[in-house]
Amino acid sequence: MAVSFTKKTGFVMFSGGLMAFGAMLHAACQNKISSSYAASQKPEDLQQTLAKVDDVVVTVGDFQDRINKQSPYVRARYTSLEHKKEFLDNIVRFEVLAKEADRRGLTKDPEVVRTMKQVMIQRLLKDEFDKIKLEDISDADCKKYFDAHPDEYNKPEEVRVSSILVKDMGAAKKVGADPRLKNVDNQGFRALVAQYSIDQATKDRGGDLRYFDSKSKEIPKEISEGAFKLTNIGDVSPPIKTSAGYSILKLTGRRKAYSRAFEEVKPTIRNSLYRQKRQDSMESFVKALRDKAKITIDEDKLAKVQIEGNSAGAFPGPGVPPPGPGMFHPGATGAPSATPQMPGNPTGASNIAMPPTPNPAPPGAIPSGAPGLPTNE
Repeated sequence: MAVSFTKKTGFVMFSGGLMAFGAMLHAACQNKISSSYAASQKPEDLQQTLAKVDDVVVTVGDFQDRINKQSPYVRARYTSLEHKKEFLDNIVRFEVLAKEADRRGLTKDPEVVRTMKQVMIQRLLKDEFDKIKLEDISDADCKKYFDAHPDEYNKPEEVRVSSILVKDMGAAKKVGADPRLKNVDNQGFRALVAQYSIDQATKDRGGDLRYFDSKSKEIPKEISEGAFKLTNIGDVSPPIKTSAGYSILKLTGRRKAYSRAFEEVKPTIRNSLYRQKRQDSMESFVKALRDKAKITIDEDKLAKVQIEGNSAGAFPGPGVPPPGPGMFHPGATGAPSATPQMPGNPTGASNIAMPPTPNPAPPGAIPSGAPGLPTNE
C-alpha cells in the first residue's frame, strides 16, 4: 500500500509539473523573441549557465525568455533580484521533481504518456496549420461566397404570430369574446390556446408559428396575409377561415427587412472562409494519416463497453457535449482534446480552439512560465 501511494504521489507531482511545462512549451512556440531587452546583450552572454540541476542546464537566455513571455503585469513583479531568485527557484523545483518522477519510472505511466502525446499533438498541429493565413482568403473568394448566398445577407420583413385554431365560427366567436385574448403578456392567450386550439402541432408551444415572411411556403396563404395586416405587437386578428377551421392570430414579433452590402460583410465572410479552410485542411491531414495507418476496430467488443452513470443514449450532462464535426473525441478526463490550438487566430476564427491566455497573476502567485507545484489538498 505504501509503495502504491508513493508512486501515485510522485505521479501527481510529475503530472502537475509536466502540464505546466506543456503550457510553457506552447507559449514559447507562439512568438520568437523580438523585444528590445536583448538588444544590448551578446549571444555568448545569453548562453552562459545560470543554474544546473544535475545534468540539466538553465542558461541566462532560457531564464530571460521565460520571464519575458509573461504578461506585463507578471513581468513587472520580477524586476528585483529577490523575485528573480523566486522565479528561478520554481524552475529548479520543477527539475528536481521531474528527475525524481523519472527515477521512479513514471515516464511510462499511461497518464503521463497521454499528456506527453497531447503536447506533441499540439506542436504538430501548430506546425501544420500555421501555414494557413487569413491573407490567403482573397477578396475574390469572399465575393464569390457573397454572390452564392444572397439569403444570408438579404432578408425580407418577417412577422411572428401565435394562433388559436378552432373548428367553426361559433367557437371562434367564443374565443374572441374572452377578455384573456388581448392581454399584453401573452399568458392569457396561451391559456386560451391550451383550452380551445385543435392544432396539436403548435398547441404545446402556445400556438407559436415562429417567424416567417410573406412568401413562406410553410404557412397557409390566408394565415400569412392575416398576420401581415396586424400592425402593433399584441394586435389580434378577426377569425380567419382556413382549410382546417378558423384561426385567431396574435402578433408577437416583427423583424424589419434588411440588405447588407458586400464591403460591409466582407470581413465576416473572410473569417468564415478562413475557419472553413483550416477545418478542411485538418480533416484532409488526418484522413491522409489514417489512410497510411493500419487500423483495426472490433465493434463487437466496442458495443460491450459499459459507461458508468448514464443510461443508453443519454446526453452526458452539462460540460460534456457529444463530439461534433471535426472533433477527435469529447473533451473529457482521460481523453485530452486534439483540436488544433494555434496562436494568432484573428477575431471571429472561433472554430479552432485557441490557446488559453494567462490571467494576470496576483502578487505571490506562481507565474505561468515557471513550473507550478501540486498542492496537498
